[in-house]
Amino acid sequence: MSTPESNNAAIGAPPPPAKPLIAISMGDPCGIGAEVIVKALADPELRSLGRFVIFGFEDVLGAAADAAGINPFWFCVSGDKKLRIDSGVICRSMEEGTAGYWIHPRPTEKGGRASLSFFDQAIACAKSGEVDAIVTAPIHKTSWKLAGCSFAGHTDKLAADLGVKRYTMAFVGGGLSVALASAHIGLMQLRNRFTLGMVYQPIEHLHEALKNWFGIEDPRLAVLGLNPHAGENGIFGDEEKRVIEPAMQMARNQGIRAEGPFPADSFFTPKMRSRFDGVVAMYHDQGLIPVKMLAFDQAVNLTLGLPVIRTSPDHGTAFDIAGTNRAHPGSMREAIRLACRIASRNPTSTAPPTPPVGTSTT
Repeated sequence: MSTPESNNAAIGAPPPPAKPLIAISMGDPCGIGAEVIVKALADPELRSLGRFVIFGFEDVLGAAADAAGINPFWFCVSGDKKLRIDSGVICRSMEEGTAGYWIHPRPTEKGGRASLSFFDQAIACAKSGEVDAIVTAPIHKTSWKLAGCSFAGHTDKLAADLGVKRYTMAFVGGGLSVALASAHIGLMQLRNRFTLGMVYQPIEHLHEALKNWFGIEDPRLAVLGLNPHAGENGIFGDEEKRVIEPAMQMARNQGIRAEGPFPADSFFTPKMRSRFDGVVAMYHDQGLIPVKMLAFDQAVNLTLGLPVIRTSPDHGTAFDIAGTNRAHPGSMREAIRLACRIASRNPTSTAPPTPPVGTSTT
């Protein structure tokens, strides 16, 4: 039974902090973005982690919900309404779309223009401080090109719009947190662009993310080699001695615990990777193959180095299954969960959330 004192204490207590507001751009309406968003947010537990605004076409979301047998759980507002979301999910519809996008799923100028519009709205809200994080559903680079966009993808455009030149692509999943020194660069072009700064940057960004976003006080990072056997003392290449080791020493001079370079072919054993909180890979497939092997339907793309939290699923538009109700929402679900977790973290808290990485005990 409550007492007058306890009632007064409850009345005088400060209100609980608002849940983070997460912007979700629907991606290419010809793809599976709407489907994985609807399926992910249909989970009440996931919706309980934040407030959500979806930038997209309401009728495409509705068609995806109908196909999946999901009752709509969102409210729809027009794109010119001032953004205010006290709870739940709102679809901020840009214009009338059409579920007919799914009739012939493929790269189109129309799909490119739409997905650019969704993303621009989310960026604008992030820049103004209206939202706490952005989650991006997949776009198709060809569609953006057809729409006249010169950016290769979400990350490049977001960084340019925010005025950021140094940013890093990272992936979280399967007990791994992996940052890439190079991402969408052909291996034949990598040699002429492989610099000390290219290696130092992801070391620095991953260290900062693990410390500030995931609450690991002193992260321990593993740095992989570029060549077979990490160069074997120069027999298979000198990049380890000439570039990677000096970059690691720079990081150590800044108080970052960076070890390596390790041969990539033997690093990802359970015993080895459990010693570290994060991994810096030298190129795309070197880091992404183990992540996708361990967490194909649950891995998350996380952009480091930006003033805005941005996550996305680790898959593409999947035009081949769009509109068939066969898309798996696992990666989108985890992308939303991770955005909520980072955005919710109180920097003054003494009990940060458990990071989705294999935390070392040393």
